[in-house]
Amino acid sequence: MADVESFTLDHTAVLAPYVRLIGTESGPRGDVISNFDLRLVQPNEQEIPTAGLHTIEHLLASLVRDRIDGLIDISPFGCRTGFHVIMWGEPDVAALVDAISDSLRAIVDDVQWDDVPGTDAFSCGNYRDHSLHTAKEWSKVVLEKGISRDAFERVGVRR
Repeated sequence: MADVESFTLDHTAVLAPYVRLIGTESGPRGDVISNFDLRLVQPNEQEIPTAGLHTIEHLLASLVRDRIDGLIDISPFGCRTGFHVIMWGEPDVAALVDAISDSLRAIVDDVQWDDVPGTDAFSCGNYRDHSLHTAKEWSKVVLEKGISRDAFERVGVRR
């Protein structure tokens, strides 16, 4: 089996919340994509309930795109501690942290249920499994701790 970087990461040594560049890959035409680890909660100590994580995913997919160019996808980790963030090029980690922090702040302060995209059977494969209340509560928790630009030290924490 191929080695997968996230399975070699020492999950007991990281200090969430953080954004960490996992790596970059170049396509056959030279296009570069960057894969980031957006860890919202401490692995093996906390996990975001599925409905809240699902709602955060739907909201970040739109809100982050409003705040930074080049977002390809935000996909939740199965462990429910955060997301892969896939982007074109090699964006600055600090700019990504700012975009995510501002998006989480919007979830807490501005978003109402009617703002959440993809909450019906047509647009979501599990539309009944959403919770804006839980998304807001966990977004508050993340913002109170602040998002670091480093996985192992609290660097440039943005609240």
